[in-house]
Amino acid sequence: MTRFRGKTAVVTGGASGIGESIVRLLVEEEASVVVADLQAELGQALAADLGDSVRFVRADVANESDVAAAIEAAVEAFGRLDVMCNNAGIVGPDPSIVDVTVDDYQRTLGVLLLGVILGTKHAARAMIRQDAGGAIVNTASIASVQGGLGPHLYTTAKHAVVGLTRSTASELVSHDIRVNCVAPGGIATPMGAQHVLGDASRVDELASSIAARSPLSRGSTPMDIAEAVAFLASDAAGYICGQTLVVDAGRTSAPPRTPGDLAGRASP
Repeated sequence: MTRFRGKTAVVTGGASGIGESIVRLLVEEEASVVVADLQAELGQALAADLGDSVRFVRADVANESDVAAAIEAAVEAFGRLDVMCNNAGIVGPDPSIVDVTVDDYQRTLGVLLLGVILGTKHAARAMIRQDAGGAIVNTASIASVQGGLGPHLYTTAKHAVVGLTRSTASELVSHDIRVNCVAPGGIATPMGAQHVLGDASRVDELASSIAARSPLSRGSTPMDIAEAVAFLASDAAGYICGQTLVVDAGRTSAPPRTPGDLAGRASP
């Protein structure tokens, strides 16, 4: 497919995990991409692997000048900005609410919420200047639709991302800029393995655990999320704005019912 031929994207947190899959899919579909990430070694290796259509920019998404520079790098290198993926994330600390500190809050919300605010701000400025519309896709989480699925601060930030998506969509739609977000379920990534199992190398073990709980009886992959992001960023989603696409095999909205459950619901 060539849905993104001639288009340019910026993907924050694009050096690994879900972000890397987003980058690879966009490039496969002929986009030019700037990878904005703090992981310089991984980001540079990804750019080298994918060739001239990819640039790496070291960026801390909680630092406004870094975010602005990443977007400017895309415009300078490729002449335009069409897609902004605010994807960078951390799990953050997971204390009881009675032990949460201000430092915990500032660190977690800095990446997960301020990073999305800054990415949206500077992407919108670039898109408005070129007067050709665009798409902004934010990464939320199933922790934004159901309690108890993530640390308190992480959950707070992801709820805020959904609200920010709706609010900015209502403003930017007048510039033909669509803002949407995806809400992934459990994904087997090194970051997830580190948080759940205490070891970033135990990705396969985490994948098996996720598969065992999935209504579809398989684990989700970073590419599942990348496909959802690409859809929302593409012209195929041209009439979708301000929405949250939950990608979790129905875990939070339609858990499977057993034959016994159905038997207990006999028609009157």
